[in-house]
Amino acid sequence: MRSLLMNEILEKTREEIGNKKVIAAVSGGGDSTLAAHIARETGAEVFAVFVDSGLLREGEAERTEKYYREIFRDNFVFVDAGKEFFEALKGVIDPEEKRKRIGKKFVEIFERIAKEKGAEVLVQGTIAPDWIESGGQGRDRIKSHHNVGGMPETFLKVVEPLRDLYKDEVRELLKQEGIGSGLEDKQPFPGPGLAVRVLGEVTEEKIRVVRKANAIVEEVLDRSKKPWQYFAVLLPVKSTGVKGDERVYGVTIVIRAIDSTDGMSGSFSRIPYDLLEEMSSRITREIPECNRVVYDVTNKPPATIEWE
Repeated sequence: MRSLLMNEILEKTREEIGNKKVIAAVSGGGDSTLAAHIARETGAEVFAVFVDSGLLREGEAERTEKYYREIFRDNFVFVDAGKEFFEALKGVIDPEEKRKRIGKKFVEIFERIAKEKGAEVLVQGTIAPDWIESGGQGRDRIKSHHNVGGMPETFLKVVEPLRDLYKDEVRELLKQEGIGSGLEDKQPFPGPGLAVRVLGEVTEEKIRVVRKANAIVEEVLDRSKKPWQYFAVLLPVKSTGVKGDERVYGVTIVIRAIDSTDGMSGSFSRIPYDLLEEMSSRITREIPECNRVVYDVTNKPPATIEWE
């Protein structure tokens, strides 16, 4: 039996969609998956669109494509757009500009697919922290989320079924609806992807480095009592180090792990030293460009969860 909250969301979403075709922006995360599920439950014809921006985690594009193809079958659209995103981000350093360019590129792609499918509605998994942190209406802007403050005007009608919910509420609805396997416990991943985990200009080489470091962090911490969110960040600074008997001038990786419930506040995770040492040793050994690893011990606030 559905909860009162889910019934209310379904009714409101059905009214907003009407009899129009829908494209649902899906990322593989709980928010977008639940939003796409809600759109389908209204009875609308829904095309799930997954965009591989080239900014995803290791193996994520393949896993996500397989997952959605099984659910949406012929109504699933996979877009390989890595070249488009790297071109859009060329020379960009400012984090706000990064988010805006990423949001603009996503919308361009969604509009392209919508025209092909004859769709007039875009459903996306925006939740409350996204628009709260993006500012507006008297609120200070903390950072523009690509699906809110970073999103340009579009001819599509944008429907956001989860707009008033927080992460813990989304996870509870995922459990109630029995959607996917483990989505309710999957750690959040930012819409702009690894672009906001590379400080400074984003290049394919930098994404390769942070992707590998991120995979090591996830692999090690997945074996323990997992924090709410955990990842690697590549800093735009180098420092002197030693590998073998040679001096090296390498990049710095930050490990970030934080515990939260709703994403609005959080405290840094007290990771056991043996796990920190394992991650540091593997990152500096397996990534030749890196010779220094540091751990972020800042809560939210004053910091945000992501570095950009």
